[in-house]
Amino acid sequence: MSKPFEQEGYNRDASIVNPGGQGELAAGKYSGHPRPSQPGEPFLVGEAMTGGYGKHGPDIITDCTITVDRGEIAVIVGPNGAGKSTAMRALFGMLNLREGDVRLDGEDISALSPQARVVKGMGFVPQTHNIFTSMTVEENLEMGAFIRKDDIRETMEQVYDLFPILKDKRSQAAGELSGGQRQQVAVGRALMTRPKVLMLDEPTAGVSPIVMDELFDRIIEVARTGLPVLMVEQNARQALEIADKGYVLVQGQNAHTGSGKALLADPEVRASFLGG
Repeated sequence: MSKPFEQEGYNRDASIVNPGGQGELAAGKYSGHPRPSQPGEPFLVGEAMTGGYGKHGPDIITDCTITVDRGEIAVIVGPNGAGKSTAMRALFGMLNLREGDVRLDGEDISALSPQARVVKGMGFVPQTHNIFTSMTVEENLEMGAFIRKDDIRETMEQVYDLFPILKDKRSQAAGELSGGQRQQVAVGRALMTRPKVLMLDEPTAGVSPIVMDELFDRIIEVARTGLPVLMVEQNARQALEIADKGYVLVQGQNAHTGSGKALLADPEVRASFLGG
């Protein structure tokens, strides 16, 4: 019997990621784990997750499965209150799972704290409160490398190459930046850990359409290095356009799963979630 994460129709458009799961840039550029995961299972799997907040709180997600593989961009979309961010937090260990499990590169990490999952390789960028406003841009990036004991200068330059404006403003307090620039700092800080998977919760919330397009371009560039990217997005149509794989959640459950292109073409998805 096939497992829930075995879905057909993933977008393997070479403009996003090549069929080998690694893109045009050198694999591992932003990641501390350049080798491919074992065949047969996606790199990050949250399988049949059911849970909520607190020991006795109601279930927010039910039998929810989310996966992302190397070089993929996977997006979670759906109406307000659908449990999108909750599913992301479940993967990161921020709520109690009553059923299901989370596996990273074949290892069951369901019992680990969020801090331990960072050490294992999860780079998580929350929607809000994701930078130190009183610190400079460069100090924020340095804080992102707190778990590392090696030389971080090469990674710092890679982040500056990805987000050139941050190099120009590296001595400026992060709290003085625009909303889009703050998000670049937050993503850059997560990349400083050299994560094995990058998880973004509403990365384009509150930014202009132009800034959103720029952020999505940078996310595509990161995925091309082979680093898996999972993001929750309120701008569903734009997110699905760049997604290898999409999940539409409704009331905490998987309602539709498929490639970004397939979901954009699905009449029911279009009518219910994309405005027709």
